[in-house]
Amino acid sequence: MAAAASSLLAAAASSSSRAAISVSRPRAASAAAAAAASIPSSSRPSFTPLRASPARALRSRVVASAAPAMEPPAVSRVSTVVDVDLGDRSYPIYIGPGLLDEPDLLQRHVIGKRVLVVTNTTVAPLYLEKVTWALTHQNPNVSVESVILPDGEKYKDMDTLMKVLDKAVESRLDRRCTLVALGGGVIGDMCGFAAAIFLRGVNFIQIPTTLMAQVDSSVGGKTGINHPLGKNLVGSFYQPQCVLIDTETLNTLPDRELASGVAEVVKYGLIRDAPFFEWQEKNMAAILAREPSALTYAIKRSCENKAEVVAQDEKESGLRATLNLGHTFGHAIETGLGYGEWLHGEAVAAGTVMAADMSYRLGWIDESIKKRTFDILDQAKLPVTPPKGMTVEKFKNIMAVDKKVADGLLRLILLKGPLGGCVFTGEYDRKALDETLRAFCDN
Repeated sequence: MAAAASSLLAAAASSSSRAAISVSRPRAASAAAAAAASIPSSSRPSFTPLRASPARALRSRVVASAAPAMEPPAVSRVSTVVDVDLGDRSYPIYIGPGLLDEPDLLQRHVIGKRVLVVTNTTVAPLYLEKVTWALTHQNPNVSVESVILPDGEKYKDMDTLMKVLDKAVESRLDRRCTLVALGGGVIGDMCGFAAAIFLRGVNFIQIPTTLMAQVDSSVGGKTGINHPLGKNLVGSFYQPQCVLIDTETLNTLPDRELASGVAEVVKYGLIRDAPFFEWQEKNMAAILAREPSALTYAIKRSCENKAEVVAQDEKESGLRATLNLGHTFGHAIETGLGYGEWLHGEAVAAGTVMAADMSYRLGWIDESIKKRTFDILDQAKLPVTPPKGMTVEKFKNIMAVDKKVADGLLRLILLKGPLGGCVFTGEYDRKALDETLRAFCDN
């Protein structure tokens, strides 16, 4: 999957299920105020300034000799902080424009004196120098090295993962090192997995640069690689020290990648946040046009939803599985086509339409929800049917090895009840699944 660079800010809103996260409200930025204006008044938050943490007096970090000549802003531009509440493993998600220009944000989460930045050939020319500067500004004790991987979902495999581990070993990194994931979901997943298994676990930081990574994959600690027989079958749950979302990196994200990330945004509204879905229906054009306040709110609300779920079910024993709406069908598409042929969000979009169709066939949702699901993804310029070549047999064979299979039973995330309701279940009429597959497949 092309992991072109970018990032995004989220504006304001409160959630219906505020359970395990705390949110520092935005610094009265004009973008945040504009986003709030398009949010129902009942869910508008009151904005209060976010204080920048004072720089720590002593740090073990570095100034690179080739760092660009720049100075941090006098006032922090963090507009929102979403906390992922996992007890002593809790961590913040910083959201705002220009955050890579604020060295303290990264440096406060670096442990030890050695840093390895993991990135790819697309992102490195855009942001590697800036990240190196942010890690080393006025911190002469830290050294930063990097490993630049090929770009794309097809490289999310064991051979590419070994390049990260080889670099770590060759550089003689120790258990007090920090790995930094700079890129989209593929880089974040592989860097996080490398951090989980190198020396049985070292610290890592997420700097997501695609909308997909910012609203979903960088949050929650899912890490791993693909197997030839199935997506993300090898991996671990391993949480980062922080997630830093510099929304200005989204300026370099191709339109196709932006739309791909929207698929995950839509998911949150369908499964648990009906007001958010209704807001998306009214503001999809603004999101696709990269209107800052709309993008900001979409990112912030998505991160809040993800953080709430992860805090309640970190290891996906039940509730967290609902975040995979459309993913069982979508992963089958990615695997069946060949990794990287379709972007992850494109496959998930088609899979979400299929899940809505199956839910309707079961009598679990009314036709209006099925239609609204199709319409919003179509409006986002995402695929709403699987590609040619995906047969019923191919879907079934790939879905049989999905991670959500338990005791030979394929469990699915399906919509149920009013908008914002869903279930994770293996108890459904198999005829409905067969009918959906036949309706969408070549044969």
